[in-house]
Amino acid sequence: MHYDVFNGDADGIVSLLQLRLAQPKNSSLITGVKRDIKLLRQVSAQADVDSVTVLDISMEKNVEPLIALLAREVPVFYCDHHRAGEVPASERLTALIDLAPEVCTSLLVNDHLQGQFAKWAVVGAFGDNLFTQARQLATTLSLSEEDIDFLLELGTLINYNGYGASLVDLHIEPSELYRKLLAYPCPLMLREDSGSPYYELKSGYAADYRYIADLIPLDETEVSCVYELPNEAWARRISGVFGNELANMTPSKAHAVLTLNESGDDYTVSVRAPLENRVGADEICSGFPTGGGRKAAAGINQLPVAEKAKFIQALTSYYA
Repeated sequence: MHYDVFNGDADGIVSLLQLRLAQPKNSSLITGVKRDIKLLRQVSAQADVDSVTVLDISMEKNVEPLIALLAREVPVFYCDHHRAGEVPASERLTALIDLAPEVCTSLLVNDHLQGQFAKWAVVGAFGDNLFTQARQLATTLSLSEEDIDFLLELGTLINYNGYGASLVDLHIEPSELYRKLLAYPCPLMLREDSGSPYYELKSGYAADYRYIADLIPLDETEVSCVYELPNEAWARRISGVFGNELANMTPSKAHAVLTLNESGDDYTVSVRAPLENRVGADEICSGFPTGGGRKAAAGINQLPVAEKAKFIQALTSYYA
């Protein structure tokens, strides 16, 4: 049995797409909503018969089950760009880890495959809000501006689909979305197929986005801007993509989107470092018990309402 373990956002799904288009495998898929990153504990692989691929989830958050797999002599291929901690030393582990803020897992896989499915890598990079890197790769592929714009939209929509408190919030479960996208070796094929997931996600995104026009900042300074969203399914779905949009609109500022959780006692937080200074998001979020991520983009799964002011102060102080 082979296990494919991957983040349910655009970067995770597109990374696996590239690998399985190049190296087809019958595998057990393990994924979830974007914030569900402690996925490796769901793998019960055994030596000599099983193998594991892990994509776009923090090694630091999965190190204990990873060490257990390696101790059972299970081969693991691990590719990621989030906080890694200390990488275990094992002949069974192949680790492609790069924490640079200009890198995402889709681009690492693209390099690993020597560009076999580079158009999909462009989609993944756009979805991870690496617009400059995505466009740089796109220009090497002689794509038209119309094609590039479509790949940007597709990446945004796939990423948008990954946000939610649970799978119920999502338009398409990530494992199912991956299976559907696997039918399209070239992402531009989705544009020509009226029954493709692109059109389903486009419709859902438009319905959710109409709420954005009424939002005003909760707190804004010269270096940061914070929005608060209500406990609604549309807000949970739109929160991450909204954070990316804010970052692109005002690249000199850090941004945070706080979405009230169903309990009413805490928030899910998405943080984007300034695009002109893509560092610090992971440090800020890791200062809270359920926080983590990478330098340019990070989050907190459960920020108590009582600590909202403390978080805003931490965000503002870091970039002041």
